[in-house]
Amino acid sequence: MAADLSALDYTVGGVADFVGEEAYAALNRDQLVPVLLACEEELRAPAPSPLVVPILLWLVGGTLTQDQLNLAFPITGTDGLQALRLIDPVDAPAPDTLRRAAVELRPYSSDADGDLWVASDLGALQRPGVLRHDHVLGIGGASLTLAQITVRPRVRTALDLGTGCGIQTFHLLSHADHVTATDISPRALAFTRFNLLLNAGPLGIDPGALDARVSLRLGSLLEPVAGQRFDLVVSNPPFVITPRSTEESPEDQFTYRDGGLPGDDIVSGLLANLPGVLAEGGTAQLLGNWEIPAGREWDERLREWLPEGTDAWIIQREVQSPLQYAETWLRDAAENRDRAAYVKRYADYLGDFASRAVDSVGFGYIWLRRTPGGAPAWVRCEEITHEVEQPLGPHLGAAIERGDWLAAAAPGGAGTAPNHDGPDRQARGRDLNWEYLLVAGDVTEERHQRPGAEHPGVILLRQGAGLRRTTLLSTELAGFASACDGDLTAGQIAGALAVLLGEDGPDFVPDLLAMAGRLVLEGFLIPAP
Repeated sequence: MAADLSALDYTVGGVADFVGEEAYAALNRDQLVPVLLACEEELRAPAPSPLVVPILLWLVGGTLTQDQLNLAFPITGTDGLQALRLIDPVDAPAPDTLRRAAVELRPYSSDADGDLWVASDLGALQRPGVLRHDHVLGIGGASLTLAQITVRPRVRTALDLGTGCGIQTFHLLSHADHVTATDISPRALAFTRFNLLLNAGPLGIDPGALDARVSLRLGSLLEPVAGQRFDLVVSNPPFVITPRSTEESPEDQFTYRDGGLPGDDIVSGLLANLPGVLAEGGTAQLLGNWEIPAGREWDERLREWLPEGTDAWIIQREVQSPLQYAETWLRDAAENRDRAAYVKRYADYLGDFASRAVDSVGFGYIWLRRTPGGAPAWVRCEEITHEVEQPLGPHLGAAIERGDWLAAAAPGGAGTAPNHDGPDRQARGRDLNWEYLLVAGDVTEERHQRPGAEHPGVILLRQGAGLRRTTLLSTELAGFASACDGDLTAGQIAGALAVLLGEDGPDFVPDLLAMAGRLVLEGFLIPAP
């Protein structure tokens, strides 16, 4: 099968070249029509390219003849495709000759592993009706986001919690010696196993000894790995907040997104329990939704969920009202195709949120670490809703390294260890007096002033990469940043500014260095090599 797909050039680049970049971009926005039209045009050619067959079959959800399939897949053949459960006969009008997709098989490209293929259940665009409740999600926006934000050090052991079709396991294999992949769904684990074997070559797996690199385990949340510790955990958990009822059964839930618990208990439970499966210094990254009750700050409840000895960095990326949230997830499972059921479920969502006085629902990124060596823990919560650079993982990793550098008191230096008071405390461990700093390469400065004004009224620093922050500077902090070229220590720069500005108070230099520490933490300034 893999040999046939390679010969067809059924890859991200091959498909994009075949249908055109614009049509391929539309496909990634869940718009099938441009790709369908490109396929229909190709089929009218005297000698159509065999690449049209997998595109029409698995990406568009079309039907093809046995002859077309045999021509495109000379090694596997129609019988092989059916034995692999990748196609089904069409009931009418000619069941002996027409075939349709039984699953989606999509090309995927990874920087670490090259061209891959990912099988999953057909989505709402390729099949009629509401999704099956044991639906196995393919390469979706959330799974791509998690892959892009994950910080990827070389580790011995990693856990993919709620593996689904296995996309996170693919990425983990590039930098983990062994990966344990768990899911509550036997169907999901079957897809993951198929995908691992189909991509065994580029993933560096011996198909006859799969367990040497990957363990597949069935079970709910952390139950399958009780008593184990991991260097890295990643999870795109079933975090969707769905109305629960006493009459429902597990078969009534969409396993790919519904955790079966009320409210945001899935996310709160993971924040409380994930540190318990981490080795010392081990990290976890996951996506999540959280309820924001009326009258409370968005991060209050998240801070309460974290156990002692856990570093945490939580970034809220989006906020929706209960109405917006209900509409998003009803549409996600195609529940809007049944009007009566849609009305009832919409009302259920609103009633469920109202029962807990939920004002809005947040979505974001969560990074956790089991604090190494008994060091004091820190918690950092911030809201970043503007567009960020992807992949974000390397930038998050660099930011964490800078935070650790700041938190560590330099030899002979005096500082305050970071604590649960947030990023400012995290930036006070190191005495910056003796450190050399540089302006990061992606940072630019903006100055705004009224026409005719002698001095700017607003001075901004902007990042062009990573989290793409913008920060407002005071005059003295702008002067400090301008002088950070590695020639003078931070203490020398602060002292010179005190003289230049006539500031002789005892707090000027320490306060300026504390603000500089915040600029280092956020990546506007970096330690000189």
